[in-house]
Amino acid sequence: MIPADVPISHLGPSVLLLLQLLLPPASAFFPNIWSLLAAPGSITHQDLTEEAALNVTLHLFLEQPPPGRPPLRLEDFLGRTLLADDLFAAYFGPGSPSRRFRAALGEVSRANAAQDFLPTSKNDPDLHFDAERLGQGRTRLVEALRETVAAAKALDYTLARQRLGAALHALQDFYSHSNWVELGKQQPHPHLLWPRQELRSLAQVGDPTCSDCEELSCPGNLLGFTLLTSGYFGTHPSKPPGKCSHGGHFDQSSSQPPRGGINKDSTSPGFSPHHMLHPQAAKLALLASIQAFNLLRSRLGDRGFSRLLDITPASSLSFVLDTTGSMGEEISAAKIQARHIVEQRRGTPMEPTHYVLVPFHDPGNYGLARRVEASPGQELALLHTPPLSDIFVFTDASPKDAFLTNRVESLTQERRCRVTFLVTEDPSRAQGRARREVLSPLRFEPYEAVALASGGEVIFTEDQYIQDVAAIVGDSIADLVTLPLEPRVVVAERPLVFRVDGLLQNVTVRIHGEVSSFWIRNPSGVSQSQEEGEGPLGHTRRFGRFWMVSMNDPPQSGTWEIQVTAKGTPRVRVQAQTSLDFLFHFGIPMEDGPHPGLYPLTQPVAGLQTQLLVEVTGLGSRGNPGGPLPHFSHVVLRGVPQGAELGQVPLEPRGPPERGLLAASLPPTLLSTSGPFSLELVGQDGVGRGLHRAAPQPCAVVPVLLELSGPPGFLAPGTTAPLSLRIASFSGPQDLHLRTSAKPNFALTSNLSRVHLEQNESASGRLWLEVPDTAASDSMVMVTVTAKNGEPSTMPPTHAFLRLLVRAPAPQDGVRLCPPIPATPAPPSLGSAPYLTKGPHVQLLLLSLPQTALIPGLAMLQQLQPLPKGILLPLQCLHPLQLKRQGAKADSLYSRAMGHAWLHCLVTDWPDAVAGSPKVPLVEPEASLQQ
Repeated sequence: MIPADVPISHLGPSVLLLLQLLLPPASAFFPNIWSLLAAPGSITHQDLTEEAALNVTLHLFLEQPPPGRPPLRLEDFLGRTLLADDLFAAYFGPGSPSRRFRAALGEVSRANAAQDFLPTSKNDPDLHFDAERLGQGRTRLVEALRETVAAAKALDYTLARQRLGAALHALQDFYSHSNWVELGKQQPHPHLLWPRQELRSLAQVGDPTCSDCEELSCPGNLLGFTLLTSGYFGTHPSKPPGKCSHGGHFDQSSSQPPRGGINKDSTSPGFSPHHMLHPQAAKLALLASIQAFNLLRSRLGDRGFSRLLDITPASSLSFVLDTTGSMGEEISAAKIQARHIVEQRRGTPMEPTHYVLVPFHDPGNYGLARRVEASPGQELALLHTPPLSDIFVFTDASPKDAFLTNRVESLTQERRCRVTFLVTEDPSRAQGRARREVLSPLRFEPYEAVALASGGEVIFTEDQYIQDVAAIVGDSIADLVTLPLEPRVVVAERPLVFRVDGLLQNVTVRIHGEVSSFWIRNPSGVSQSQEEGEGPLGHTRRFGRFWMVSMNDPPQSGTWEIQVTAKGTPRVRVQAQTSLDFLFHFGIPMEDGPHPGLYPLTQPVAGLQTQLLVEVTGLGSRGNPGGPLPHFSHVVLRGVPQGAELGQVPLEPRGPPERGLLAASLPPTLLSTSGPFSLELVGQDGVGRGLHRAAPQPCAVVPVLLELSGPPGFLAPGTTAPLSLRIASFSGPQDLHLRTSAKPNFALTSNLSRVHLEQNESASGRLWLEVPDTAASDSMVMVTVTAKNGEPSTMPPTHAFLRLLVRAPAPQDGVRLCPPIPATPAPPSLGSAPYLTKGPHVQLLLLSLPQTALIPGLAMLQQLQPLPKGILLPLQCLHPLQLKRQGAKADSLYSRAMGHAWLHCLVTDWPDAVAGSPKVPLVEPEASLQQ
């Protein structure tokens, strides 16, 4: 039953007041690097999360020597600041890009910081270990870690990173908000991550904990006791007499006796009354975060953990294939390219870690080895492809679902994926293929729009050339950057200009269209024309209307020119391989609350002060250790697609230079523009030569701020999940129409379909998602809300996406994080392998195994009936929750479920007594196991 009393609230007359209402203060370590403006020298949630992840990644590299390379040595990293670029260069080889790894860490860090801003988490004391709700906080923490494991095992790594960020936020807050440090503890709490162990010595409601403190700094306000407590924040829940406050200028409870507070969030006494203990709290929070990462590594195995954090320099490989009868040549080309990439890169650091194949056909789609609802192929691929990936669409027809173009555009920008269309339809051909539609001159515009929004391209070719043109797939999944051209499009009698720096290699020029001639000139004046074969600058190949010039290495640094003569508008793209690149995101600066930070956004919002955050990657792989670092001084904003300059904004460093963190304030004029714009970073290398790097995807200013949040935990089949929606306008009156959808096509209702907002007003609403009984466990649901102006507008629609995971409840959750309790005494051990005396009271449980990475020679018992007493089975016992890396000695482990003792073991030698028993293959222990 949908309640009818959910109000639409209009919140306040000013941007500042509205932001305070939308994003009220919460309690935490300061969220991210932006917070250092308010409290220099503080250690933030972002610092703790990234440092812990780098520590565990280093240990993984030390324990798993790189194939074909010397092993890493711990002493080479002692006393140094751990940097992702340095770790990747040492393990995978010089120049190996860490961009995807850093992007994955960014997802976790932003999800961590968002706990202080999201409506469903910012005021919940259980999620911040506030208000002495320590037992409840531990429960929510373990639930978030459990959800992380489950989402990762379901291969939804984006959702897993979001839940991991939430878990780490709570875990880190415990050491800042409780009195654990004040009690003199030197190690993390031993029971926070293991819920079977009861939290002991907790302060009760009637126990006074703090004395009054009227100063900013309150080093002695805790009473002399040994009980564990935490501070109250704000007015919900209210602070009982004698209890500690969180403290700080913006904590309303700190003005009620006893005044003051105990938080250690920062180095500033104005924010943190126990600021003098901030370093100790941060140290323990870091150690606890490392414990949490190690726990996840043990649950997921090294392979699963590496995929969770994208610990690889390689890209994923995603194909979207039109499987209609006329697509034989295109399908063959995709198969050949996929096979070539796999064979060429197998066993190397650049082997793709994630393969996605999405066939689509007019009657419906079949993808990812399961049936899915009818959906555009590229949308389905985007839902299942990791961020920062390339998606290749092979088709011979225009789209049937052009009405979804805006949503797919927004999804490509949210996922930072580049979509390239290889189209073989020739409108002039009338024979050899049956036309399935009336041809329109605008029929390919949806492809062009998606390609433009994602930084991809649409390439037209013929069947006989498709296999050669598809060779660009293999080239494109390398870590390439697109070099900006000036002008952005071909203009008659005017050359295109691009700049090459000393950090680029493998430069390629691609031209497609009805080209009659072209030439390329290097900075020395040496030219090469369109003749095929070897030339003075490189090798030229032609496949019908498609040309590719691979420049000789190393390319000459300086300004290059391209002159193209063609009919119509040819497409020109220049790409190069480099480790020096950048990531970026946007955010709203929150400077007036107890925890200043940057509230993350996917796109800037019209009328709202927005910051651009840039993270330069590859600084540690520049090939000149110890030399001056490259640096970027400003960002150039250009309109898309024409390339007109919209302005330049200086970039300000944030934190140590080697981290490569930069920030810029977007100009108000840009925030009122309606068209897409691109980002181009300009700077100098270590010796003063010019550097240019362009963002692979353009950006767009969206008209409203749209927030969509769901319930904690999973979706259970047969239930209705409430979702929260908030929409705010900062740029003037707007009449907005709201549309909602879910993939798969679950029933979704909302009490908010239209809303009128004046400037600096917001509205709230609710959605209800009905999960059917038949929903598959471990399946992902994507909920989309679209806000579109009811009046004609040049502003694009605003989209909000929410990923949720369906998981059927089980009596014994396969991702339980507590140690198992032995069901019987430990079995005897004979030789190097554990042995067990099999009795009639013990059964063996079948584990569900992914069909990947089969290891021959090993098998597992499947639901065996009780064997005669005295039968000895040689077993390698691997509890699904306490996996061992392959080659390590395994222990015999037990767990209890529903009154039965279950033992999870691998049989290494089958006795004659059980020779006829069924066997199933085994995956390597790093792979995920599920009950």
